[in-house]
Amino acid sequence: MEGVSGDQASEPSVPMAKWRRDFSRAFRYYLDRSTPHPVGRWLGTLAVAIIYVLRVYLIQGFYIVSYGLGIYLLNLLIGFLSPQVDPGLEVDGASLPTRGSDEFRPFIRRLPEFKFWYAMTKAFCVAFVMTFFSVFDVPVFWPILLCYWIVLFVLTMKRQILHMIKYRYVPFNFGKQRYDRKNPVGSGNSLSRDR
Repeated sequence: MEGVSGDQASEPSVPMAKWRRDFSRAFRYYLDRSTPHPVGRWLGTLAVAIIYVLRVYLIQGFYIVSYGLGIYLLNLLIGFLSPQVDPGLEVDGASLPTRGSDEFRPFIRRLPEFKFWYAMTKAFCVAFVMTFFSVFDVPVFWPILLCYWIVLFVLTMKRQILHMIKYRYVPFNFGKQRYDRKNPVGSGNSLSRDR
């Protein structure tokens, strides 16, 4: 009889495990398909953020959840703006170039763009779900939280910008030289004009 009850106990979990595995596989498939479309991904995240802000505004509550979300997003932003290897530590000579004669080393983020986007979107979704549970609606005076977050943001970004200036790195691609793959060597470039 023990074998029968053991089989019956595991029977309901098998369809649930299969459903979970299939859902995880489908989720990973669509997540992988979204990778080469950063503009669409970020527009989706913007839509999720707007929905969250509207919900908090209309409910007039859940300010502590919003504050926690803001601190988490600030932490993600710092990881996104920071190099993978801190130039101040210089482990094994792996530092960013500081002079024009130094060897070129590309800027590698501590938190890549895709992981930054994914964590940010997931954070907004979790915060949105939390707004449906009254246990998270702690009464606080929200202007104090907002002022404290702004001060924290300014001090953190000031430190990050000073770090960027000190070690001369720019974590964005704006204004950097680009090599165009669409323009082949013999079609209209400077070499063909000189002949």
